[in-house]
Amino acid sequence: MMRILVVEDDSATSDLLRDALVARSHRVTIAKNGSEAIQLADDAMFDIGILDCMLPDIGGIDVLREIRRRDVGFPVIMLTALGAINDRVAGLEAGADDYLVKPFAIEELQARLSALYRRPPLESKPTHFLIGDIEIDMLSRQVRVGSKRVHLQPREFDLLAVLAENAGRTVTRSMFLEQVWTIRYDPRTNIVDSHISRLRTKLKSAGSSEPIETIQGVGYRLRHRD
Repeated sequence: MMRILVVEDDSATSDLLRDALVARSHRVTIAKNGSEAIQLADDAMFDIGILDCMLPDIGGIDVLREIRRRDVGFPVIMLTALGAINDRVAGLEAGADDYLVKPFAIEELQARLSALYRRPPLESKPTHFLIGDIEIDMLSRQVRVGSKRVHLQPREFDLLAVLAENAGRTVTRSMFLEQVWTIRYDPRTNIVDSHISRLRTKLKSAGSSEPIETIQGVGYRLRHRD
């Protein structure tokens, strides 16, 4: 259960978000404008924020700058219009942790919320993973299955690293595109799927037992084994 601040002035959108997130057992507070959002961020404890760029009084990016100036540290996902690249860049520079382009699927939002909620602080970000029989050294960029070295291309390693950092959680195709290729989601491309297919083949050839799960219509997940 996450405590989520949703900052959205459009009632239909905020109602949709509230109902969908509450149905997933989250606790949701709605702010209808930037001033209310700043006040709530100051006075209440939230785990994460969802912040629309277009607000009636104070722009979402200015709201984000203000709450960061006040040392409000919970992660924030910015909601932006399709094609508003400048807004996305400005939002990230102002302290946004992620962005999502409207219109979006609730499953995509939930995956991003989960990834941000469980993400460790940068200073404590792990440099070594052992997930099942796969060992990943983030510093040397080496991967082993048991004692066998797996030779990956740079993009393949980056995909595996994203999966490892979110082990047990779904990573959407658009998240892969943004984190590995730094491009926004294009539904016409199968670049993620083709690279995942090659990554799976290499891991399987080294003796690993199909650790990457396909989440139909959403993305992929690396099975987490304690």
